[in-house]
Amino acid sequence: MKDGFRQSMAWLHTWSGLLLGWVLFAVFLTGTAAYLRPEISHWMRPELAFARPEPQVAEVAIAAMRKLAPDSPSWFITLPDERETTIRAFWRDAAARGRVFRSAVLDAGSGEPVVARNTLGGEFFFRFHFQLHYVGALWGRWIVSICTMFMLVAIVSGVITHRRIFADFFTFRPGKGQRSWMDGHNVCAVLALPYHLMITYSGLVLFMLMVMPWGVDSVYPGQRATFNTEAFGNAPPRPRSGIPEPLAPIRPLLEEAQSQWHGGRIGRIVVAHPGDAAATIQIVRAEAERISYNPQTLLFDGVTGMLLHSSAEDRPAAELRGVMYGLHIGRFAGPPLRALFLLSGLAGSVMVATGCVLWAVKRQQQASRQGRPGFGTRLVGHLNIAAIAGLPLAMAAFFWANRAIPPGMPQRAEWEVHAFFIAWGLCLLHPLLRPARRAWMEQFAAGALAFMLLPFGSALFTQRDFLTALQEGDMVRAWFELGLLGCGGLLAALAWKVARRRPAMAAAAPLGSRKGREPAQAVAEPMS
Repeated sequence: MKDGFRQSMAWLHTWSGLLLGWVLFAVFLTGTAAYLRPEISHWMRPELAFARPEPQVAEVAIAAMRKLAPDSPSWFITLPDERETTIRAFWRDAAARGRVFRSAVLDAGSGEPVVARNTLGGEFFFRFHFQLHYVGALWGRWIVSICTMFMLVAIVSGVITHRRIFADFFTFRPGKGQRSWMDGHNVCAVLALPYHLMITYSGLVLFMLMVMPWGVDSVYPGQRATFNTEAFGNAPPRPRSGIPEPLAPIRPLLEEAQSQWHGGRIGRIVVAHPGDAAATIQIVRAEAERISYNPQTLLFDGVTGMLLHSSAEDRPAAELRGVMYGLHIGRFAGPPLRALFLLSGLAGSVMVATGCVLWAVKRQQQASRQGRPGFGTRLVGHLNIAAIAGLPLAMAAFFWANRAIPPGMPQRAEWEVHAFFIAWGLCLLHPLLRPARRAWMEQFAAGALAFMLLPFGSALFTQRDFLTALQEGDMVRAWFELGLLGCGGLLAALAWKVARRRPAMAAAAPLGSRKGREPAQAVAEPMS
């Protein structure tokens, strides 16, 4: 603190953003992609024809589950909406040991299982965003929680450091080298500052029961189910009776739910112990109906249809958490607001990326005046290339794997994910063999080419290309393919910008080499 409060905050802002900047960039970019999770999943299953849900879709789903899993202890049915036009069903496998679940994608009209390629779709980016992998990885959640806290510190200290925060709304000076990078960093940070604060703080709220469980454990020792019942309105489970009874008709239950929710749409149906006298049917309101992610539910007796429990009671603390959760994932947002969320997420990605590059540029400049950059400075420049230019290329590889891997290949969903990590790993190795500026250019160019060719990959490997989607009225698929072209165009512009920049000194040797190196900005800064 000896240099003054603002200078101390500048130091804190720099180091809290840098130390975990590469993880934060990946979290921001994949989290931005997760706003399009249903659209990505729809595009990655080209076997699914576009269809509009019919009013009787819930009855169709229940009838289908009676055929698919008559002996299952529980069914979980997600009904279609304007963004996802198929029924998604999960159920407990009664014949398997432990809690084994099966799943199926059902046609909304007939209820028949749709034969589609096995893929995680947009779920991969959603899960990677908060746990760095596609399976339940507790260590990944802890890493993301720590990174999120660092991000909050960086945002608050950055606001304190700014002397001209309102002027930065309108200041951008292109073609000025490092000054342009600083302007870009400031503009992306300031324009979307409310979003950045909201998304970071709400991310910490989502993990609070994992990171700070002591309050719940002290008040509810060994009684998490009781806590969930009181905090979130979950009704206690009913044990199976062993007496067979048919399920009550679903339509009257849906009508009562819509009446209580003033016409609110049904999102999910959860059936426990179907075919048993102790069966229950839980009706869950659609997530897009409300900002709060705390589900509004009605629990009915599965045989008589009598209402047993409603989760509509006021629970202010739980509802506040539900609002923070809902703001974070943005499922309530319509197309215009969703587009604003996407732009704000991209601004956050650019903010983190430019911050990492700015640090490397300044360190390279200082090191060049003192002799040559040290290993740590060169390592930061190397990781910048792999994280910032390499991640979009890895995402394109994930999409290409979806198209190129044969639909019937065993474990194809896992191999799509393997393709993502293999491509990203190659992006980490690539700068070892190439000068820094050329590594930036080549990775951006490869990503641009991969994205721009994806619509042609759809035409080559599937029966639903862009023109077919237009003919069928499947605008979700058509707009997504146009978005892929847009991503490719953006990466191509970045590659062109890097290529036309000419360093003032000799090219840099790869990381670890002791030969001549590029000047400071050429090593760390991809473009002017």
